[in-house]
Amino acid sequence: MRHKKITEFGLLLIGGLVLINGYLAVTLSNHQFTYQHFGMLFGLIALFFITSQISRKFAATADPLLLPLAVFLAAIGLTLIVRLRPDLFIAQTIWMSLGLIAFMFTVAIFRRPETVAKYKYLCGIAGISLLLITILFGVDIGGNKNWVVFGPIRFQPSEFAKLLIIIFLAAYLSERRQLLTYATKHYGPLTLPHPRFIAPLLALWGLTMAILIVQRDLGSALIYFGTIVAMSYMASGRLSYVILALILFFAGSALCYLLFPHVQVRIDIWLNPWTDPTGRAYQIVQSLFAFGSGGILGSGLTFGYPTIIPEVHTDFIFSAIGEELGLAGSVAVIIAYILVVYRAFRTALISSTMFTMLLAGGLGILTALQVFIIIGGVTKFLPLTGITLPLISYGGSSMVSSFILLGMLFAVSEATTPHE
Repeated sequence: MRHKKITEFGLLLIGGLVLINGYLAVTLSNHQFTYQHFGMLFGLIALFFITSQISRKFAATADPLLLPLAVFLAAIGLTLIVRLRPDLFIAQTIWMSLGLIAFMFTVAIFRRPETVAKYKYLCGIAGISLLLITILFGVDIGGNKNWVVFGPIRFQPSEFAKLLIIIFLAAYLSERRQLLTYATKHYGPLTLPHPRFIAPLLALWGLTMAILIVQRDLGSALIYFGTIVAMSYMASGRLSYVILALILFFAGSALCYLLFPHVQVRIDIWLNPWTDPTGRAYQIVQSLFAFGSGGILGSGLTFGYPTIIPEVHTDFIFSAIGEELGLAGSVAVIIAYILVVYRAFRTALISSTMFTMLLAGGLGILTALQVFIIIGGVTKFLPLTGITLPLISYGGSSMVSSFILLGMLFAVSEATTPHE
């Protein structure tokens, strides 16, 4: 236990040094240094260690890498916000602080995961309600109808809905694992469970299609779909579920492409952005130029031109990393995400209960899909989506929900680790 505390303390110190070094490199170069902002950074770094100490009170033997990895990624993100949109620095610092506070509360709540599992239907209803609120009352910002606005406050309910839905899925699938595995019928080459056992999964698939159609949010649709399918396969071990889900999703996606112009635009830009490089495909074309000009070590902070890309501080922040930090910086960020996903899967593999296994695995899948989809989008490997890069992109909803996710993993890793 003491070894884990020391490891976590040292890694948090490195994360704090990354943040201070990044801030100084940007602000001294641009002559934007202020003692007020610099003092805020020291307060934020102090909160890193306070979060560690309080979280260890509830989870003494939890994974020592999760919080430092989150701090490292958030430090990179805050440095880039100072570089790209210095007017948003204070707001992002506040959101990061709230995220750390949310991390502590989440660890306290999930220190007994099975207690949370008892409220699975409440979590499921709350998650679906948040999605329905977004579908019914969402406001179109940046081409995606996934924002809800209350006066001066705006947030993305879907960022929190996906966590609630994962809790529901983990509890539901763990309870019905045997029915999903053995109470099956043969439909030609496919072996599927009775319809009433997979009705919630089919309902979530329908909701995924609604997100794609109404919210114009291809990224969220892919995340929900992929997470549901992967967790169903983890619980049952049956490949037929994956095949059926792929058939349903691609059939629904093809229908959406034929019926809705905004889906056609996203796919057409992905297939050939050079047909309209100064219009609809301007963002992705500039993103590709940014990666091409970055080289191995990048142009250096403040020496590139990532601000040419619209909304670079949100959807395209990885393009700024590729240009100014180069291949080396991009790989470092990707490795940090890989480590988060690896620790989630490691926690799942050593879990003592089916619920904690599915919960940790589902959170790992969610993180991996989100990172893969956004990086694939800005590099034109996948169609462009409107989701954010966890912990790095600007945004309060994304920042707080990402820390909540890692708090859940932190607490679950404690529940699956023998006390020393």
